[in-house]
Amino acid sequence: MVEFSVNLFLIDILFLLLAYGYVFLTIFIPVQLKKREVISKFAARKMVHLFAGLCVLITPFFTYPYFAIVIAGSLTVLTYFSSRKSKIKKLKELYESIGEEAEEKAGRLKGPFNYCLSITILISIFVIFAPHQLYFPIAGILIMIIADTMASVIGKRWGFIKIKLPWTSTRTATGSLTMFGFSFILSFGSFWYFGYYHPLTQVPLTWEIIILYSLITAALATIIEILSPSTTDDLTVPIGCTLIMYLLVFFYL
Repeated sequence: MVEFSVNLFLIDILFLLLAYGYVFLTIFIPVQLKKREVISKFAARKMVHLFAGLCVLITPFFTYPYFAIVIAGSLTVLTYFSSRKSKIKKLKELYESIGEEAEEKAGRLKGPFNYCLSITILISIFVIFAPHQLYFPIAGILIMIIADTMASVIGKRWGFIKIKLPWTSTRTATGSLTMFGFSFILSFGSFWYFGYYHPLTQVPLTWEIIILYSLITAALATIIEILSPSTTDDLTVPIGCTLIMYLLVFFYL
């Protein structure tokens, strides 16, 4: 437990404000571009998806990482109340700017809400129970943010071999290979940077462990993505691959 320090607390407050400022820009800019018809609703949504969640990278830099839970939790609340019928103008504009056709029936941002909820769940679990191994949730969240998006884009464009299971969405072999490749790269980056290059308060890792963890995490993320409906994979992929990977390390590796 870190002993309380006013100076360190104030530095964390600064980090908190910087994180909120960053997230505000990653939402405000796409929304304004969409309102001016500079970009499509699809492009605005993908911009928010790709950039807003990257604020998770600040988590290991907090002396008191509970601040990271505050950030993720507040964004979860924001997306929950962003709806077609919201009485708050900015929340209604957010829904109108990035809402998908599949969300029309519900009238609210189901995808972004799941996205923020998964980040909140993972950060909360690890900040409370494993604050010195934050590279696990960061890897899982980066996979959700980047790898899943790239798999979808590349799979739709060049995916000719279909993977169809009765209970879930159709995937493609190209998309799944893309998912694995990007998941490995992103996992490797998280484990290497926070476990080897700049560990801060994190448990150090060796090169061999980094490669092993990255391969297993990428494989888990790819399998879970294939098995998950596209409407829920923002929850199942990051939470599933992160918690399974952590439990494997805890009990076996």
